[in-house]
Amino acid sequence: MESGLISVDRWRKGSQAYFLTHMHSDHTRGLSGGWSQGPLYCSRTTASLFPSRFPGFDLSLLRVVAIYSWTSLSLRSPSSGSTVVLHFMAIDAHHCPGSMMFLFRGDFGCFLYTGDFRWDADASDEARTILVDAIHEFPVDILYLDNTYCNPIYSFPSRQVAAQLVADIIASHPSHDIIIAVDSLGKEELLVHVSRILNIKIWVWPERLRTMHLLGFQDVFTTDTSLTRVRAVPRYSFSIQTLEGLNTMCPTIGIMPSGLPWVKRPFKGDDKLSGSFLTASMKNETISAQKELEAAAVHKFHDYMYSVHYSDHSCYEEIGEFIKLVKPKSMKGIVVSSSSYVDPLYYFGRICGANQPPQVLLMRPDIAEEFQAVRIKSYSATDKTRVLEKEKRWKRDSHSSLKRNKKRARIQVKCAKILEVD
Repeated sequence: MESGLISVDRWRKGSQAYFLTHMHSDHTRGLSGGWSQGPLYCSRTTASLFPSRFPGFDLSLLRVVAIYSWTSLSLRSPSSGSTVVLHFMAIDAHHCPGSMMFLFRGDFGCFLYTGDFRWDADASDEARTILVDAIHEFPVDILYLDNTYCNPIYSFPSRQVAAQLVADIIASHPSHDIIIAVDSLGKEELLVHVSRILNIKIWVWPERLRTMHLLGFQDVFTTDTSLTRVRAVPRYSFSIQTLEGLNTMCPTIGIMPSGLPWVKRPFKGDDKLSGSFLTASMKNETISAQKELEAAAVHKFHDYMYSVHYSDHSCYEEIGEFIKLVKPKSMKGIVVSSSSYVDPLYYFGRICGANQPPQVLLMRPDIAEEFQAVRIKSYSATDKTRVLEKEKRWKRDSHSSLKRNKKRARIQVKCAKILEVD
């Protein structure tokens, strides 16, 4: 597609139409109350959040997109001035309230941009059927894929199962206050599930309560601490120090729902972790049974702290199933900020007929580009020897087994601090 036509989750001037997949902060950087670059297409739910997230935003710029139906736009080619007709469809991304994937087609071909998505067993049959029908008629040339967990080390149960595990932890601590770490948007299904299973209300902070009301949750949440012992708190405030302080007043445990499976070391009962929470331990590679997977999804790392593998992103296996469903001719990962960045072509390129790329693509793109730049610069004999040694090592690694890839990825992200990616 020609540059200067559309932008997805990017907000610099120069495009004729803008598309927002969902309202998480890492997808709205550059948006503000004074933003006015052009029409902005999003879901009805996302549009309802604009007044509170971006006070002063010109709401006349918003274009609410009807889900599962084709919409057409007439744009102008920046190079030739001729008319470019763009057709697009929004599909439920099952990530957070209002999240959508966008399927674009025109004379330029057919592109699918997933944004953040969770394509698990709980994804609706309607979304699957409509997507399959659409791409059967218009095969996908390029898939822009949420590759957050595009690595075999990431495996976790469905959100429904993980939510039940959270409820079980709470039920097993009847005399404790409970705090659950969440973001400003997302994990609503988890909290509602806990509320229904345990027949309790969930405390949230005032701004979060306003968001819940905008999303249609009227009776589940409260800001009155006297009505419940379960509180959902901002993820940034969730730490060992906070839990230790709370336990000086009342027995309290914390639960971190996240797909990130890393921590400095498992809790043995006599260690104390410090600083912000770091997530769970590595899953045994031989685990395959569903019950064992569920058991591996809960970890205790402190007297006061649990983590549960609850994620709003697709895990490695789900990503593979989605790619098999879409069968794109090519694909690109949209998440490049992870310390364990993996180009999806490395593991799944065979599905779209691509050869396995060199191991260097397992590195973050900026690091890979820096390495490639070294090769074309003038450098000393010592530098040349060092670079050649690195090239040999990376070439040798490119033929390594899947087991070695898993080990390498673990080393890359060891002790990684939780980011707002869920």
